[in-house]
Amino acid sequence: MTLPDWSTIRALAPTPLTALFNQDANRVSMLSADVAGIHFDWSKTHLTAEALSAFSALAASMGLASKRDALFAGEPVNVTEGRAAEHSAERGEGAPESVARARAYQARMRAVIDAIEAEAFGPIRSILHVGIGGSALGPDLLVDALGRDTDRYEVAIVSNVDGVALEDAMDRFDPKTTLLAIASKTFTTTETMLNAESALAWMREGGVEDPYGQVIALTAAPEKALEWGVDQTRIVPFSESVGGRYSLWSSIGFPAALALGWNAFEELLEGAAEMDRHFRLTPLEQNAPVLAAFADLYYTQARGCETRAAFAYDQRLKLLPSYLQQLEMESNGKSVTAKGEPVTYPTAPITWGGVGTDAQHAVFQLLHQGTHLVPLEFVGVIEAGDALAEDHHRQLLLNMFAQGAALMAGKAHDDPARAYPGDRPSSTLLLDRLDPRTLGALLAFYEQRTFVNAVLLGINPFDQFGVELGKQMAKAADQGGLDFDASTTDLIRRAFG
Repeated sequence: MTLPDWSTIRALAPTPLTALFNQDANRVSMLSADVAGIHFDWSKTHLTAEALSAFSALAASMGLASKRDALFAGEPVNVTEGRAAEHSAERGEGAPESVARARAYQARMRAVIDAIEAEAFGPIRSILHVGIGGSALGPDLLVDALGRDTDRYEVAIVSNVDGVALEDAMDRFDPKTTLLAIASKTFTTTETMLNAESALAWMREGGVEDPYGQVIALTAAPEKALEWGVDQTRIVPFSESVGGRYSLWSSIGFPAALALGWNAFEELLEGAAEMDRHFRLTPLEQNAPVLAAFADLYYTQARGCETRAAFAYDQRLKLLPSYLQQLEMESNGKSVTAKGEPVTYPTAPITWGGVGTDAQHAVFQLLHQGTHLVPLEFVGVIEAGDALAEDHHRQLLLNMFAQGAALMAGKAHDDPARAYPGDRPSSTLLLDRLDPRTLGALLAFYEQRTFVNAVLLGINPFDQFGVELGKQMAKAADQGGLDFDASTTDLIRRAFG
Protein backbone atom coordinates (compact mmCIF):
# COMPACT_ATOMS: atom_id res chain seq x y z
CA MET A 1 0.00 0.00 0.00
CA THR A 2 1.25 3.49 -0.85
CA LEU A 3 1.89 5.65 2.21
CA PRO A 4 1.50 9.42 2.01
CA ASP A 5 4.66 11.43 1.51
CA TRP A 6 4.31 14.60 3.58
CA SER A 7 7.78 16.00 2.87
CA THR A 8 6.72 18.50 0.19
CA ILE A 9 3.80 19.77 2.24
CA ARG A 10 5.86 20.05 5.41
CA ALA A 11 8.50 22.00 3.50
CA LEU A 12 6.01 24.72 2.54
CA ALA A 13 7.07 28.00 4.13
CA PRO A 14 4.06 29.55 5.87
CA THR A 15 3.24 33.06 4.74
CA PRO A 16 1.14 35.26 7.06
CA LEU A 17 -2.50 35.34 6.06
CA THR A 18 -2.61 39.10 5.66
CA ALA A 19 0.36 38.92 3.31
CA LEU A 20 -1.36 36.23 1.25
CA PHE A 21 -4.33 38.55 0.73
CA ASN A 22 -2.03 41.44 -0.17
CA GLN A 23 -0.19 39.30 -2.71
CA ASP A 24 -3.25 37.94 -4.55
CA ALA A 25 -6.36 39.96 -5.37
CA ASN A 26 -8.06 36.75 -6.54
CA ARG A 27 -7.45 34.81 -3.36
CA VAL A 28 -11.10 34.68 -2.31
CA SER A 29 -12.30 33.37 -5.66
CA MET A 30 -9.45 30.83 -5.81
CA LEU A 31 -10.32 29.41 -2.40
CA SER A 32 -14.10 29.52 -2.38
CA ALA A 33 -16.91 27.46 -3.88
CA ASP A 34 -20.68 27.53 -4.11
CA VAL A 35 -22.50 24.20 -3.99
CA ALA A 36 -26.11 23.28 -3.19
CA GLY A 37 -26.98 26.54 -1.48
CA ILE A 38 -23.77 26.70 0.57
CA HIS A 39 -20.88 29.14 0.13
CA PHE A 40 -17.49 27.75 1.19
CA ASP A 41 -14.57 30.09 1.94
CA TRP A 42 -11.07 28.79 2.74
CA SER A 43 -9.29 32.06 1.91
CA LYS A 44 -8.46 32.68 5.60
CA THR A 45 -6.47 29.45 5.72
CA HIS A 46 -2.80 29.18 4.78
CA LEU A 47 -3.55 27.27 1.57
CA THR A 48 -1.71 28.69 -1.44
CA ALA A 49 -1.42 27.76 -5.09
CA GLU A 50 1.80 25.96 -4.19
CA ALA A 51 0.07 24.05 -1.38
CA LEU A 52 -2.84 23.11 -3.63
CA SER A 53 -0.37 21.77 -6.19
CA ALA A 54 1.39 19.70 -3.53
CA PHE A 55 -1.88 18.30 -2.22
CA SER A 56 -3.09 17.52 -5.75
CA ALA A 57 0.10 15.51 -6.30
CA LEU A 58 -0.49 13.72 -3.00
CA ALA A 59 -4.09 12.97 -4.00
CA ALA A 60 -2.87 11.47 -7.28
CA SER A 61 -0.26 9.32 -5.52
CA MET A 62 -2.88 8.05 -3.04
CA GLY A 63 -5.37 7.25 -5.82
CA LEU A 64 -8.09 9.57 -4.55
CA ALA A 65 -10.03 9.67 -7.83
CA SER A 66 -10.12 5.89 -8.20
CA LYS A 67 -11.03 5.37 -4.55
CA ARG A 68 -13.81 7.91 -4.90
CA ASP A 69 -15.09 5.89 -7.85
CA ALA A 70 -14.83 2.69 -5.81
CA LEU A 71 -16.85 4.27 -3.01
CA PHE A 72 -19.73 5.14 -5.34
CA ALA A 73 -19.49 1.82 -7.20
CA GLY A 74 -20.21 -0.11 -4.00
CA GLU A 75 -16.81 -1.79 -3.90
CA PRO A 76 -15.49 -3.06 -0.53
CA VAL A 77 -13.74 0.16 0.52
CA ASN A 78 -14.12 -0.89 4.17
CA VAL A 79 -11.17 -3.20 3.78
CA THR A 80 -10.81 -4.38 7.38
CA GLU A 81 -14.40 -5.64 7.43
CA GLY A 82 -14.53 -6.59 3.75
CA ARG A 83 -17.62 -4.62 2.80
CA ALA A 84 -18.80 -1.54 0.97
CA ALA A 85 -19.72 1.81 2.53
CA GLU A 86 -22.98 2.66 0.81
CA HIS A 87 -24.47 5.62 2.63
CA SER A 88 -24.43 7.57 -0.65
CA ALA A 89 -26.68 4.92 -2.21
CA GLU A 90 -29.31 5.84 0.39
CA ARG A 91 -29.65 9.19 -1.38
CA GLY A 92 -29.53 7.74 -4.90
CA GLU A 93 -25.80 7.97 -5.72
CA GLY A 94 -24.25 4.52 -5.88
CA ALA A 95 -24.31 1.13 -7.53
CA PRO A 96 -27.70 0.64 -9.25
CA GLU A 97 -28.55 -2.48 -7.26
CA SER A 98 -27.66 -0.75 -4.01
CA VAL A 99 -29.74 2.30 -4.89
CA ALA A 100 -32.67 0.00 -5.76
CA ARG A 101 -32.36 -1.77 -2.40
CA ALA A 102 -32.24 1.56 -0.57
CA ARG A 103 -35.33 2.75 -2.44
CA ALA A 104 -37.17 -0.44 -1.46
CA TYR A 105 -36.28 0.03 2.21
CA GLN A 106 -37.37 3.67 2.02
CA ALA A 107 -40.69 2.61 0.50
CA ARG A 108 -41.15 0.27 3.44
CA MET A 109 -40.38 3.09 5.87
CA ARG A 110 -42.84 5.36 4.15
CA ALA A 111 -45.52 2.66 4.33
CA VAL A 112 -44.99 2.38 8.07
CA ILE A 113 -45.13 6.18 8.44
CA ASP A 114 -48.34 6.28 6.40
CA ALA A 115 -49.81 3.64 8.71
CA ILE A 116 -48.84 5.63 11.80
CA GLU A 117 -50.36 8.79 10.37
CA ALA A 118 -53.55 6.83 9.62
CA GLU A 119 -53.57 5.76 13.30
CA ALA A 120 -53.12 2.07 12.50
CA PHE A 121 -50.89 1.99 15.59
CA GLY A 122 -53.46 3.87 17.65
CA PRO A 123 -53.50 7.60 18.39
CA ILE A 124 -49.73 8.17 18.39
CA ARG A 125 -48.72 11.65 19.54
CA SER A 126 -45.06 11.19 20.54
CA ILE A 127 -41.98 9.22 19.50
CA LEU A 128 -39.46 7.82 21.97
CA HIS A 129 -36.39 6.94 19.91
CA VAL A 130 -33.66 4.94 21.66
CA GLY A 131 -30.27 4.42 20.04
CA ILE A 132 -26.68 5.44 20.59
CA GLY A 133 -23.86 6.93 18.53
CA GLY A 134 -24.89 7.32 14.92
CA SER A 135 -28.27 5.80 15.69
CA ALA A 136 -29.05 8.87 17.81
CA LEU A 137 -26.79 11.79 16.88
CA GLY A 138 -27.96 12.10 13.27
CA PRO A 139 -31.73 11.93 13.95
CA ASP A 140 -31.33 14.22 16.95
CA LEU A 141 -29.56 16.85 14.83
CA LEU A 142 -32.21 16.64 12.10
CA VAL A 143 -35.17 16.99 14.45
CA ASP A 144 -33.58 19.78 16.47
CA ALA A 145 -32.48 21.75 13.41
CA LEU A 146 -35.60 21.37 11.29
CA GLY A 147 -38.43 20.49 13.65
CA ARG A 148 -39.00 23.74 15.49
CA ASP A 149 -41.88 24.85 13.27
CA THR A 150 -43.77 21.56 13.18
CA ASP A 151 -46.21 20.09 15.68
CA ARG A 152 -46.77 16.77 13.89
CA TYR A 153 -45.28 14.66 16.69
CA GLU A 154 -43.28 15.30 19.81
CA VAL A 155 -39.91 13.54 19.69
CA ALA A 156 -37.45 12.47 22.38
CA ILE A 157 -34.18 10.84 21.34
CA VAL A 158 -32.40 8.99 24.13
CA SER A 159 -28.90 7.59 23.78
CA ASN A 160 -27.40 7.63 27.26
CA VAL A 161 -27.73 4.45 29.33
CA ASP A 162 -28.02 6.75 32.37
CA GLY A 163 -31.57 6.18 33.60
CA VAL A 164 -31.98 9.89 34.27
CA ALA A 165 -31.93 10.55 30.51
CA LEU A 166 -34.64 7.97 29.85
CA GLU A 167 -36.78 9.12 32.78
CA ASP A 168 -36.61 12.71 31.56
CA ALA A 169 -38.04 11.60 28.22
CA MET A 170 -40.68 9.30 29.67
CA ASP A 171 -41.88 11.99 32.05
CA ARG A 172 -42.84 14.11 29.03
CA PHE A 173 -45.01 11.49 27.34
CA ASP A 174 -48.15 9.42 27.80
CA PRO A 175 -47.19 5.75 27.24
CA LYS A 176 -50.55 5.03 25.60
CA THR A 177 -49.86 7.51 22.79
CA THR A 178 -46.10 6.93 22.46
CA LEU A 179 -44.33 5.01 19.72
CA LEU A 180 -41.06 3.35 20.78
CA ALA A 181 -38.48 3.33 17.98
CA ILE A 182 -35.49 1.09 18.70
CA ALA A 183 -32.49 1.99 16.52
CA SER A 184 -29.63 -0.47 16.52
CA LYS A 185 -27.73 -1.78 13.52
CA THR A 186 -27.09 -5.15 15.16
CA PHE A 187 -30.07 -5.05 17.54
CA THR A 188 -27.69 -6.16 20.27
CA THR A 189 -26.26 -2.80 21.41
CA THR A 190 -26.18 -3.07 25.21
CA GLU A 191 -27.15 0.50 26.07
CA THR A 192 -29.94 0.66 23.49
CA MET A 193 -31.49 -2.68 24.38
CA LEU A 194 -31.47 -1.85 28.12
CA ASN A 195 -33.21 1.46 27.39
CA ALA A 196 -35.71 -0.37 25.18
CA GLU A 197 -36.52 -2.91 27.91
CA SER A 198 -37.07 -0.14 30.43
CA ALA A 199 -39.29 1.76 27.99
CA LEU A 200 -41.39 -1.37 27.44
CA ALA A 201 -41.77 -1.77 31.20
CA TRP A 202 -42.89 1.86 31.43
CA MET A 203 -45.51 1.23 28.76
CA ARG A 204 -46.83 -1.85 30.57
CA GLU A 205 -46.99 0.02 33.87
CA GLY A 206 -48.81 2.81 32.06
CA GLY A 207 -51.62 0.49 31.01
CA VAL A 208 -50.55 -0.38 27.46
CA GLU A 209 -51.92 -3.89 26.93
CA ASP A 210 -49.69 -4.72 23.95
CA PRO A 211 -46.55 -2.57 24.16
CA TYR A 212 -44.92 -4.45 21.26
CA GLY A 213 -47.74 -3.13 19.11
CA GLN A 214 -46.24 0.34 19.62
CA VAL A 215 -42.66 -0.66 18.79
CA ILE A 216 -40.74 0.01 15.57
CA ALA A 217 -37.34 -1.63 14.98
CA LEU A 218 -34.77 0.23 12.84
CA THR A 219 -31.98 -2.23 12.12
CA ALA A 220 -29.72 -4.00 9.64
CA ALA A 221 -30.39 -7.26 11.53
CA PRO A 222 -34.16 -7.81 11.14
CA GLU A 223 -33.91 -11.41 12.33
CA LYS A 224 -32.59 -10.19 15.70
CA ALA A 225 -35.48 -7.75 16.05
CA LEU A 226 -37.89 -10.57 15.25
CA GLU A 227 -36.29 -12.77 17.94
CA TRP A 228 -36.57 -9.88 20.41
CA GLY A 229 -40.31 -9.77 19.87
CA VAL A 230 -40.93 -7.06 17.26
CA ASP A 231 -43.57 -7.97 14.68
CA GLN A 232 -42.18 -8.34 11.16
CA THR A 233 -44.51 -5.61 9.87
CA ARG A 234 -42.92 -3.19 12.33
CA ILE A 235 -39.31 -3.83 11.36
CA VAL A 236 -37.81 -1.18 9.06
CA PRO A 237 -34.44 -2.49 7.83
CA PHE A 238 -31.44 -0.82 6.29
CA SER A 239 -28.41 -2.19 4.53
CA GLU A 240 -25.52 -3.82 6.38
CA SER A 241 -23.19 -1.72 4.20
CA VAL A 242 -24.37 1.53 5.83
CA GLY A 243 -22.24 2.45 8.84
CA GLY A 244 -23.84 3.77 12.01
CA ARG A 245 -22.45 7.29 11.88
CA TYR A 246 -23.41 7.50 8.21
CA SER A 247 -26.91 6.10 8.70
CA LEU A 248 -29.27 9.05 9.20
CA TRP A 249 -30.24 8.73 5.50
CA SER A 250 -31.56 5.22 6.10
CA SER A 251 -34.35 3.99 8.37
CA ILE A 252 -32.32 5.40 11.27
CA GLY A 253 -33.74 8.74 10.09
CA PHE A 254 -37.25 7.42 10.84
CA PRO A 255 -38.07 9.84 13.70
CA ALA A 256 -37.07 12.79 11.52
CA ALA A 257 -39.11 11.52 8.57
CA LEU A 258 -42.13 11.07 10.84
CA ALA A 259 -41.75 14.34 12.73
CA LEU A 260 -40.89 16.51 9.70
CA GLY A 261 -42.96 14.73 7.07
CA TRP A 262 -41.92 12.51 4.18
CA ASN A 263 -41.50 15.39 1.74
CA ALA A 264 -38.93 16.99 4.04
CA PHE A 265 -37.03 13.70 4.31
CA GLU A 266 -36.93 13.39 0.52
CA GLU A 267 -35.62 16.95 0.27
CA LEU A 268 -32.89 16.03 2.77
CA LEU A 269 -31.86 13.10 0.59
CA GLU A 270 -31.86 15.19 -2.58
CA GLY A 271 -29.69 17.89 -1.00
CA ALA A 272 -27.19 15.23 0.02
CA ALA A 273 -27.31 13.71 -3.46
CA GLU A 274 -26.51 17.10 -4.98
CA MET A 275 -23.38 17.29 -2.83
CA ASP A 276 -22.52 13.69 -3.75
CA ARG A 277 -22.75 14.54 -7.45
CA HIS A 278 -20.52 17.56 -6.91
CA PHE A 279 -17.96 15.41 -5.10
CA ARG A 280 -18.13 12.61 -7.68
CA LEU A 281 -18.03 14.74 -10.85
CA THR A 282 -16.12 17.94 -10.05
CA PRO A 283 -12.34 18.17 -10.67
CA LEU A 284 -10.38 17.86 -7.44
CA GLU A 285 -9.00 21.41 -7.50
CA GLN A 286 -12.58 22.80 -7.53
CA ASN A 287 -14.14 20.17 -5.30
CA ALA A 288 -15.50 21.40 -1.96
CA PRO A 289 -14.90 18.24 0.16
CA VAL A 290 -11.43 17.88 -1.37
CA LEU A 291 -10.39 21.49 -0.73
CA ALA A 292 -11.66 21.25 2.83
CA ALA A 293 -9.60 18.11 3.40
CA PHE A 294 -6.52 19.83 1.96
CA ALA A 295 -6.93 22.57 4.58
CA ASP A 296 -7.47 20.00 7.34
CA LEU A 297 -4.35 18.08 6.40
CA TYR A 298 -2.22 21.18 6.01
CA TYR A 299 -2.76 22.04 9.65
CA THR A 300 -2.30 18.53 11.05
CA GLN A 301 0.70 17.58 8.91
CA ALA A 302 2.53 20.86 8.26
CA ARG A 303 1.64 22.89 11.34
CA GLY A 304 1.22 20.19 14.00
CA CYS A 305 -2.31 21.20 15.01
CA GLU A 306 -3.91 18.62 17.27
CA THR A 307 -7.43 20.03 17.37
CA ARG A 308 -10.02 21.47 14.98
CA ALA A 309 -12.90 23.61 16.21
CA ALA A 310 -16.34 24.07 14.63
CA PHE A 311 -18.68 26.87 15.72
CA ALA A 312 -22.29 27.04 14.59
CA TYR A 313 -23.59 30.60 14.50
CA ASP A 314 -27.17 29.40 14.50
CA GLN A 315 -28.98 27.93 17.50
CA ARG A 316 -30.70 25.40 15.24
CA LEU A 317 -27.29 23.85 14.54
CA LYS A 318 -26.21 23.58 18.16
CA LEU A 319 -25.83 19.79 17.85
CA LEU A 320 -23.58 20.03 14.79
CA PRO A 321 -20.26 20.06 16.75
CA SER A 322 -21.28 16.90 18.62
CA TYR A 323 -22.31 15.25 15.37
CA LEU A 324 -18.97 16.15 13.79
CA GLN A 325 -17.05 14.81 16.78
CA GLN A 326 -18.34 11.32 16.15
CA LEU A 327 -18.17 11.51 12.37
CA GLU A 328 -14.57 12.71 12.27
CA MET A 329 -12.97 11.12 15.30
CA GLU A 330 -14.66 7.73 15.06
CA SER A 331 -13.89 7.59 11.36
CA ASN A 332 -10.31 8.85 11.27
CA GLY A 333 -9.03 8.45 14.81
CA LYS A 334 -6.76 5.61 13.77
CA SER A 335 -3.14 4.68 14.41
CA VAL A 336 -2.77 2.06 11.68
CA THR A 337 -3.13 2.21 7.92
CA ALA A 338 -5.89 0.48 5.99
CA LYS A 339 -3.48 -2.48 5.73
CA GLY A 340 -2.87 -2.59 9.49
CA GLU A 341 0.59 -1.00 9.47
CA PRO A 342 1.45 1.61 12.14
CA VAL A 343 1.23 5.20 10.95
CA THR A 344 4.11 7.57 11.59
CA TYR A 345 2.14 10.82 11.24
CA PRO A 346 -0.91 12.40 12.88
CA THR A 347 -4.34 11.25 11.75
CA ALA A 348 -7.58 12.90 12.87
CA PRO A 349 -7.34 15.99 15.05
CA ILE A 350 -9.58 16.31 18.09
CA THR A 351 -12.85 17.87 16.92
CA TRP A 352 -14.62 20.20 19.31
CA GLY A 353 -16.68 23.35 19.18
CA GLY A 354 -19.72 25.24 20.34
CA VAL A 355 -22.47 27.66 19.45
CA GLY A 356 -22.13 31.24 18.26
CA THR A 357 -21.70 34.09 20.66
CA ASP A 358 -21.90 31.72 23.66
CA ALA A 359 -18.57 30.25 22.60
CA GLN A 360 -17.06 33.70 22.12
CA HIS A 361 -17.52 34.32 25.84
CA ALA A 362 -16.17 30.91 26.81
CA VAL A 363 -13.32 29.63 24.66
CA PHE A 364 -12.32 32.35 22.22
CA GLN A 365 -9.85 33.80 24.72
CA LEU A 366 -7.64 30.78 24.06
CA LEU A 367 -8.26 30.89 20.32
CA HIS A 368 -7.20 34.55 20.03
CA GLN A 369 -4.42 34.76 22.61
CA GLY A 370 -3.56 31.24 23.73
CA THR A 371 -0.48 29.23 22.80
CA HIS A 372 -2.34 26.68 20.63
CA LEU A 373 -2.86 27.10 16.92
CA VAL A 374 -6.42 25.89 16.29
CA PRO A 375 -8.01 25.98 12.84
CA LEU A 376 -11.62 27.17 13.18
CA GLU A 377 -14.66 26.56 11.07
CA PHE A 378 -17.60 28.95 11.21
CA VAL A 379 -21.04 27.77 10.05
CA GLY A 380 -23.75 30.39 9.56
CA VAL A 381 -27.07 30.86 7.80
CA ILE A 382 -28.02 33.98 5.82
CA GLU A 383 -31.78 33.64 6.30
CA ALA A 384 -32.81 34.14 9.93
CA GLY A 385 -34.55 31.34 11.76
CA ASP A 386 -36.48 33.66 14.06
CA ALA A 387 -39.22 36.25 13.63
CA LEU A 388 -37.69 38.84 15.94
CA ALA A 389 -36.31 42.21 14.93
CA GLU A 390 -33.65 41.98 12.25
CA ASP A 391 -31.00 43.19 14.72
CA HIS A 392 -30.70 39.75 16.35
CA HIS A 393 -29.64 37.86 13.23
CA ARG A 394 -27.59 40.76 11.90
CA GLN A 395 -25.58 40.92 15.11
CA LEU A 396 -25.15 37.14 15.09
CA LEU A 397 -23.68 37.07 11.58
CA LEU A 398 -21.58 40.21 12.10
CA ASN A 399 -20.03 38.55 15.13
CA MET A 400 -19.18 35.47 13.08
CA PHE A 401 -17.60 37.47 10.26
CA ALA A 402 -15.72 39.72 12.69
CA GLN A 403 -14.27 36.79 14.62
CA GLY A 404 -12.72 35.37 11.48
CA ALA A 405 -11.31 38.77 10.55
CA ALA A 406 -9.92 39.35 14.05
CA LEU A 407 -8.31 35.92 14.25
CA MET A 408 -6.52 36.62 10.99
CA ALA A 409 -5.55 40.27 11.43
CA GLY A 410 -4.76 40.38 15.14
CA LYS A 411 -3.94 43.69 16.83
CA ALA A 412 -0.71 45.11 18.18
CA HIS A 413 -0.69 46.77 21.61
CA ASP A 414 1.95 48.20 23.95
CA ASP A 415 0.53 46.01 26.71
CA PRO A 416 1.25 42.37 25.78
CA ALA A 417 -1.86 41.24 27.67
CA ARG A 418 -3.96 43.27 25.26
CA ALA A 419 -2.11 42.23 22.09
CA TYR A 420 -3.59 39.79 19.55
CA PRO A 421 -0.96 37.89 17.53
CA GLY A 422 -3.30 37.20 14.61
CA ASP A 423 -2.45 34.90 11.69
CA ARG A 424 -4.93 32.37 13.08
CA PRO A 425 -6.80 30.43 10.40
CA SER A 426 -10.51 29.94 9.87
CA SER A 427 -12.87 28.73 7.18
CA THR A 428 -16.49 29.76 6.73
CA LEU A 429 -19.52 27.82 5.53
CA LEU A 430 -22.44 30.13 4.81
CA LEU A 431 -25.81 28.53 4.05
CA ASP A 432 -28.44 30.47 2.12
CA ARG A 433 -31.08 29.06 4.47
CA LEU A 434 -31.49 26.14 6.83
CA ASP A 435 -33.95 23.75 5.23
CA PRO A 436 -33.92 19.98 4.60
CA ARG A 437 -32.19 20.25 1.23
CA THR A 438 -29.38 22.51 2.42
CA LEU A 439 -28.85 20.58 5.65
CA GLY A 440 -28.65 17.37 3.63
CA ALA A 441 -25.96 18.92 1.43
CA LEU A 442 -24.04 20.18 4.47
CA LEU A 443 -23.95 16.79 6.19
CA ALA A 444 -23.01 14.99 2.97
CA PHE A 445 -20.17 17.50 2.54
CA TYR A 446 -18.82 16.57 5.96
CA GLU A 447 -19.07 12.85 5.18
CA GLN A 448 -17.19 13.14 1.89
CA ARG A 449 -14.61 15.47 3.44
CA THR A 450 -13.98 12.81 6.10
CA PHE A 451 -13.53 10.21 3.35
CA VAL A 452 -11.01 12.38 1.47
CA ASN A 453 -9.03 12.92 4.67
CA ALA A 454 -8.91 9.17 5.20
CA VAL A 455 -7.76 8.39 1.65
CA LEU A 456 -4.93 10.92 1.85
CA LEU A 457 -3.95 9.55 5.26
CA GLY A 458 -4.00 5.98 3.99
CA ILE A 459 -6.45 4.82 6.67
CA ASN A 460 -9.88 3.18 6.72
CA PRO A 461 -12.63 5.58 7.88
CA PHE A 462 -15.35 2.93 7.97
CA ASP A 463 -14.38 0.69 10.89
CA GLN A 464 -14.49 1.68 14.57
CA PHE A 465 -12.95 -1.11 16.63
CA GLY A 466 -11.75 1.43 19.19
CA VAL A 467 -15.23 1.77 20.68
CA GLU A 468 -15.48 -1.92 21.57
CA LEU A 469 -12.87 -2.77 24.23
CA GLY A 470 -14.26 -0.70 27.11
CA LYS A 471 -17.80 -1.97 26.44
CA GLN A 472 -16.58 -5.58 26.36
CA MET A 473 -14.78 -5.11 29.66
CA ALA A 474 -17.87 -3.52 31.26
CA LYS A 475 -19.98 -6.48 30.17
CA ALA A 476 -17.43 -8.96 31.46
CA ALA A 477 -17.24 -7.09 34.78
CA ASP A 478 -21.04 -7.16 35.10
CA GLN A 479 -20.88 -10.94 34.72
CA GLY A 480 -18.04 -11.22 37.24
CA GLY A 481 -15.65 -12.64 34.71
CA LEU A 482 -12.81 -10.13 34.62
CA ASP A 483 -10.00 -9.19 37.01
CA PHE A 484 -9.15 -5.51 36.88
CA ASP A 485 -6.19 -3.45 38.03
CA ALA A 486 -6.13 -2.37 41.69
CA SER A 487 -7.56 1.09 40.99
CA THR A 488 -10.52 -0.16 38.95
CA THR A 489 -11.21 -2.96 41.43
CA ASP A 490 -11.31 -0.42 44.26
CA LEU A 491 -13.70 1.85 42.34
CA ILE A 492 -16.06 -1.07 41.63
CA ARG A 493 -15.96 -2.07 45.31
CA ARG A 494 -16.77 1.49 46.41
CA ALA A 495 -19.69 1.75 43.98
CA PHE A 496 -21.25 -1.68 44.44
CA GLY A 497 -19.84 -3.04 47.68
